[in-house]
Amino acid sequence: MNWDQIKGNWKHFKGTARERWGRLTDDEVDQAAGEREKLEGLVQRKYGKTKEEARREVDGWIADQN
Repeated sequence: MNWDQIKGNWKHFKGTARERWGRLTDDEVDQAAGEREKLEGLVQRKYGKTKEEARREVDGWIADQN
């Protein structure tokens, strides 16, 4: 799956994002609006991750969506 598919179907995927990163609020996930960089930034801030760690986590989440 590629990010364009996730972005286009964000309403469907935001629930799985909330399951994966439970510290994110519904409002935060809504604000990400399918934008990968915004989601990575939220994961980075909420979980104290480095930029690369957050990117790897989002990559893993994308892989799990297949």
